Amino acid sequence: MKIALDAMGSDRHPAPDVEGAVLAARELGVEVLLVGDEPRVRAELAKHDCQGLPLEIVHAPEAVAMSDKPGVVGRAKLNSSMHVGMRLVGNGQADAFVTVGNTGAALAIAILHTLKRIPGVHRPALCALLPLGGTSVMVLDIGANADCKAEWLAQFAVMGSLYAQHALGHSSPRVGLLSNGEELGKGTVLVQEAAELLQRSGVNFVGNVEPKEILGGSVDVAVMDGFSGNVLLKSMEAIGATVFDLIRQELRADWRSKLAGLLGKPAFRRVYRAIDPFEVGGAPLLGVNGVVIIGHGRSNAFAVKNAIRQAQYAVSGRIVQAIADGLHTVPAQDE
Repeated sequence: MKIALDAMGSDRHPAPDVEGAVLAARELGVEVLLVGDEPRVRAELAKHDCQGLPLEIVHAPEAVAMSDKPGVVGRAKLNSSMHVGMRLVGNGQADAFVTVGNTGAALAIAILHTLKRIPGVHRPALCALLPLGGTSVMVLDIGANADCKAEWLAQFAVMGSLYAQHALGHSSPRVGLLSNGEELGKGTVLVQEAAELLQRSGVNFVGNVEPKEILGGSVDVAVMDGFSGNVLLKSMEAIGATVFDLIRQELRADWRSKLAGLLGKPAFRRVYRAIDPFEVGGAPLLGVNGVVIIGHGRSNAFAVKNAIRQAQYAVSGRIVQAIADGLHTVPAQDE
């Protein structure tokens, strides 16, 4: 298995990207193609013991910056590490592409310029895998499609269910639809129409869910439009950061609190690991004609390695073919 990695993706590239590739090659048994500016990548690689590891550098003279506009880089930086890496997948020279770079640019390059959509897919969906105490919940869409149609949400459900089954090992993934109430009939017109389609889609649809059911592990896949998904994800990140800051402040308030904090430090570390997004590393862009995993720009080497692991899962589960074969289960909205 060959995984192409955007070596110029992270906020501190190429150091975390290269180190993550070394860890992945050593621990996961995959060949990693480091796509980026060869002199910089080679200099960074020289800092590690890579003897005998399946690592290869593929030169890409340009890099996509976090500040670059997706619509511009899709056409202007054709020799960027994102373009080159995704072309390797499209040409069959790599089995998957992993980046922790500019998410919008990765979407635009994959969907419009290199891999394109799987035939029959209305809109690809950007996913997040929420780590919840040893398991993970797939949430989609989280920003690729702010405005959606009910049929698109039904396709998201099928694609997410297939990923959870083939890549994450859930035999019958429970699929929920984000709404403001659990009862069918609640929610916007879009949610009501999507719920009706999901009941006929062939997935294990368990009904409408609120955020508490998603965080409580009642579903394996949570479906929503990209606007709602993006707001949900950012709200959860903000709440988590705020709660941890408040706990940290209180544990420094007086000597009793400091002592309690010292005694509870191992427990706090276990809690943090249970919800640490770096444990997952990245999540797939579903619906494009190739495996693409996208992670966060602030990823460290551990997160990059785990993003490569997600690519390994997706390739092993033949997720692109599974989606192409499974789209026929989505009923048309006017049926």
